[in-house]
Amino acid sequence: MKLRSQSNSSPSFVFFFVLFFSFIALSEMATLGGIRDSPAGSENSLETEALGRFAVDDHNQKQNGMLEFVRVVKAKEQVVAGTLHHLVVEAIDGGKKKLYEAKVWVKPWLNFKQVQEFKHAGEPETVSGTPSFTSSDLGVKQGGHAPGWQDVHPQDPQVQDAANHAVKSLQQKSNSLFPYELQEVVHAKSEVMEEHAKFNMLLKLKRGDKEEKYKVEVHKNNEGAYNLNQMEVEH
Repeated sequence: MKLRSQSNSSPSFVFFFVLFFSFIALSEMATLGGIRDSPAGSENSLETEALGRFAVDDHNQKQNGMLEFVRVVKAKEQVVAGTLHHLVVEAIDGGKKKLYEAKVWVKPWLNFKQVQEFKHAGEPETVSGTPSFTSSDLGVKQGGHAPGWQDVHPQDPQVQDAANHAVKSLQQKSNSLFPYELQEVVHAKSEVMEEHAKFNMLLKLKRGDKEEKYKVEVHKNNEGAYNLNQMEVEH
């Protein structure tokens, strides 16, 4: 009787098993080949940054170029035999910031990574809407002196870039299993010097279920490179 009972239930189990995985396969096929936005904030992730650097390094090697990677401005994904990452990369060419479109094909299970396309896309102010930083961005008169610290809107693109750099630097120094996520720039001040700008910010971050506030100071040089200068927890 036990053997007969197992034999009767087996076809139903197999049918359910096949139906379940067929549904998954059809769902994956529905998105195959479609380009979609990468998860919010992924352009600032270490993985996406590594892809951007890889694309720039690959271009420099093939074209004997001297591009200097700055950041990934935009990121999209396309499901193929693996993932085709569509990136807009900001890089410095001859002291001037420029944007490049890059396509990087990745097959993680084969440890395969290849640049499919890399081309000039324009200047930052014409493509991304976030021009390179100049003293006039903070209301400094041309030929004048730095006015000292002044309040800047938390949503200013320059402030957001500085805040994202601070979060990325904090994550690199952290041993936490949960990544830091930028929730809000509570307030921000900036000061323009001759060779760099300084951003003093209070950031609200989330790590897992815990929210924390950090006071940070980020410097940005004339070439567009950021550096986290100070960081402390706000109690």
